[in-house]
Amino acid sequence: MKCIKIILISLFTSLIMIFPLFADNLNKIGVVDFQKILETSKVGKAAQKEIKSEGEKMEETLKEKGAEIEALKKKLERDALVIDRDTRAEREREIRIKINDIKALQKKYMSDFRDLEARMIDRIRTQLIDIIENIGKKDGYLLIMEKNQAGVLYSPNTVDITEKVIRLYNKKVEK
Repeated sequence: MKCIKIILISLFTSLIMIFPLFADNLNKIGVVDFQKILETSKVGKAAQKEIKSEGEKMEETLKEKGAEIEALKKKLERDALVIDRDTRAEREREIRIKINDIKALQKKYMSDFRDLEARMIDRIRTQLIDIIENIGKKDGYLLIMEKNQAGVLYSPNTVDITEKVIRLYNKKVEK
């Protein structure tokens, strides 16, 4: 009886000692900083450049329209004493219409700008998912989370695989 107890205790102890060796592979967690990938990867930089370029074009168009309105206002002020009441009312109406048009154009541009930004980010995110899944399978990760979206408040640098993802993403783009 004593012998059986000793055997069971030693078996139980050895199982407890061996289990953490197998569990080590199951607890591997990685963290990816998507914002850093957008800022430092080749595709992310190109997307930011394109978004900025489109934004500048939109802004330039709005400035031109604003300058048109200012010119009309100045012309109305200059001619205010020499034009009749109906002409003045017509020009004021024209200015109000142009102001409303520029406000509508500004809203449209803001919407277009957000859509462009969302499309670019979604495209990059889709490409990254494939790369991150491959890293997860190849390196045996149980879980890989996005640092800013997953509510991660702290993670040591040892679980941050962002640089590895950027390297693989840049290599994929070069091909």
